[in-house]
Amino acid sequence: MNLQAMMKQAQKLQKDMMNVKDEIDSTEFTGESSLVKVVVKGTKEVVKVEIDKSNSLDADDIEMLEDMILVAINEANKKVDEMTEKKMGKFGNIPGMF
Repeated sequence: MNLQAMMKQAQKLQKDMMNVKDEIDSTEFTGESSLVKVVVKGTKEVVKVEIDKSNSLDADDIEMLEDMILVAINEANKKVDEMTEKKMGKFGNIPGMF
């Protein structure tokens, strides 16, 4: 294989990787706990936080609610990491790419 063909193949691989990364970045992931639902983009930007309004909360429940929000955000971010690994893993481990 000549150098020009290798460069063309590398450019195609890079373009494919960027397309997959763009797909992941634009996907929304949802994390949930019993009273809280959080939606994050593939960039890990929090898009929405929903609190189940069917339960009435008093001041004592605020600490528990904060913990539930934390759990939901971490779950959504874990889903981002899992999809990134699944989709980007086919390209191998290229240091510094993402």
